[in-house]
Parts: sequence; C-alpha cells; structure tokens
Amino acid sequence: MKNLPKSSTRTSSRPKAPAYLGLLLFVLAAAAVSVCVGSTALDFKEALSSLSDPQNPQVRILLYVRLPRTLAALLSGAALGVAGALIQGVLNNALAGPNIIGVNGGAGLFTLLAAAFLPGLPQLLPAAAFLGALCASLLIYGIAAKTGASRMTIVLAGIAVSNLFSAGIDTLQTVFPDVVVGSNTFLVGGLSGVTLGNLAPAGALIAVGIVLACIFGPALDLLALGEDSAKSLGLHVPAMRFVLLLTASLLAGAAVSFAGLLGFVGLLVPHGMRRFFGIGAKALLPACALSGAGFVAVCDTLARVIAAPYELPVGILLAFLGAPFFLVLLLQKKRGRIYD
Repeated sequence: MKNLPKSSTRTSSRPKAPAYLGLLLFVLAAAAVSVCVGSTALDFKEALSSLSDPQNPQVRILLYVRLPRTLAALLSGAALGVAGALIQGVLNNALAGPNIIGVNGGAGLFTLLAAAFLPGLPQLLPAAAFLGALCASLLIYGIAAKTGASRMTIVLAGIAVSNLFSAGIDTLQTVFPDVVVGSNTFLVGGLSGVTLGNLAPAGALIAVGIVLACIFGPALDLLALGEDSAKSLGLHVPAMRFVLLLTASLLAGAAVSFAGLLGFVGLLVPHGMRRFFGIGAKALLPACALSGAGFVAVCDTLARVIAAPYELPVGILLAFLGAPFFLVLLLQKKRGRIYD
C-alpha cells in the first residue's frame, strides 16, 4: 500500500490546548442539550432536586430516557471516531471507515446472530459484535496485504463485504422475524430504547478500547512512513497492524451492540480533526474521541426534533450528512490521485 502524500502527512502547528478545551466545551454543551431537549419537556432543575423521588415523572424521564440516550450518543460517537482513525491509519486509506469497509456490517450480523440463537444471553451482544467487527477487519486487511490492492480496490472490496454481511442480516430477518423484531432501527442506527444496563458492558469495552488506542496509536505514525521504514525503526509491522485492527474492532463492535449500524462517523470525524490536529496519533486520537462524542450527541438531538412530533433514527441523519461527504472525497481530482 502506498504512503500518504506530503499534503496529508503534515502535522498541525496550531496550539493544541485551546483546541482541546474547545472540544471539551462542545461535548459538555452537546450533552446538556441532549439531556434537556426532546419530545417531552424536561425541567432539569426539578429533576435534579427530586432525585430522591423515583416516581417523579421528571426524574423518570431523566434517569430512564434522556441520561441513557445521551451516554449512548457520547460513547458510540467516541468509539466510532477513534475506530475510524485507526482503520484509516492501518489501511493507509483516507476513504476507509467502519461502515465503508464492512466492519459495522460484520458487527451487526454477529449481533443479530447472537440475538437469534442466544436470546437469553443479551450480555453476550458486545462480545458477538466485537467478533463480527474483527472478522470484517481482518478480511479486508487480508485482501489489502495479499493482493497489494489500491486504495480504491480496498474500498470496493469493503463495499462487497458489507453487502455480503447485509445479505446475512436480511436472511436472519426472514428466518427469525420474531427474534430480531425492531432490527430495522438497528440497521439504520438509532439510540431510542437504550438502557443503562445495555450500556454498562459496552461502555467498559469502549473505555478499554480508547485507552489501548492511545497506548498503541503512535505506531500509526510509524506505519505512515511506510512498511520498510517502520521495520527499520523497530516496529513489528504485522503484529502492530493486528493489534490496531483488534482495537478498532473492539470499539466499533461495542458501539454497534447498542447503537446499531451508525454510519459515516468514523469517516467524517477523523477527516475533520486532521485539519486542526494534523495526523500525529498522540493529538489526533483524543480529538477524534471528543469530537465524535459531541458530533453524535448533536445529531441525535437534531434527529429527535427535526421532524417532531416524529423521531428520526440518528443513523438516517448521519447518512444524509456522510454520503455527500464521501462522494466529494471520491470526486476530488487534485487530491484524489492518492486513492487510485
């Protein structure tokens, strides 16, 4: 696989601390709005002052609807943002993303398989999603490594793999219609109905994944220099690529297990953050976690109110935003040569 061009490997010289502070404030503001805004008005002060009364309607809305949903948006956004940055770095392909190359599809298929065949063990869903994401990641990486495929070929192979997983999901929907009831929202990506119980195991996996990404992420900087240069600097390239893909799969799979097949977060967020933080993993990965969290929280809030009194799954809004962005990347001519 070819190296990224010089224009893509520049690191940003802008001060990082103010930018991180801005991202943190953005996440806090997005979370606050997500908690307070929805189809039912929430008096946040009343809910906080009445926490000792679990029968208070405002408290019930806060604890059982808004808080889980906001946490789900923050966790899934952070996980998919970091996963996208890792996948793009490992494949050296700025067009790659968890949904583009089939990682989300693999996680979704294995999640529905677990729901269909092990309906009494919902706690296994994050593990099943991780396994599916890992299978998809290794499949695409195997294609890239064995064939020396171009960037565009990798994307096309990923789309084919994604369609294969989609066919498997459609088969499950046909054969087990009662078991996978509600899977339509899962397939487009949605956060309604998420509970704190659903989030607990997946949230722990996401926390572990982000920590691992920050620990091993600097290896992405060495991989960007090319395989030979990375080896000469002492990096065990195959092992590190596997570890990074493992981490990306952990993050994407955990997010899919409760949020469904949210698309384009892992494509949009890393691209946006590289403009402010460069491609150095030490700065980029935390930025992707913060911006991804805030971005999904904002999109989920908009999806709740944009068509009120009806509610759109947030995955639909993300598709409206992400698909044109992906097409723009494909059609860029001056920089588009790096994808040939």
